[in-house]
Amino acid sequence: MDQLEPRVPSKDECNIAMLGHLLGIFTGFLGALIIWIMKKDDSAYIANQAKEALNFQITITIGFVIAWVLAFILIGFIFIPVLLVLNLIFCIIAAMAASKGQDYRYPLTLRLVQ
Repeated sequence: MDQLEPRVPSKDECNIAMLGHLLGIFTGFLGALIIWIMKKDDSAYIANQAKEALNFQITITIGFVIAWVLAFILIGFIFIPVLLVLNLIFCIIAAMAASKGQDYRYPLTLRLVQ
């Protein structure tokens, strides 16, 4: 039987997916949400990567809310910079993978958007 070759995403698809990951650094979950809503029917690759970015940003947002609540007992002030750095690092890693047309799954992410 012939095996179907996986479809390689176009450069435009890679760029839009990369943008979805990078926007998380500046806009939180809004950038990925907008890209996912606008492009989910156009490209399976963009939809998948925007959904990954959206789920990660929702997870980070939940982390920030928890850290903010914990800031009242002073321990949250430790978690806020850690979350900022993790967000930056993972968004850059995901953007680099998307620019190469690779699928990227964020670690320790709640998969809320299916």
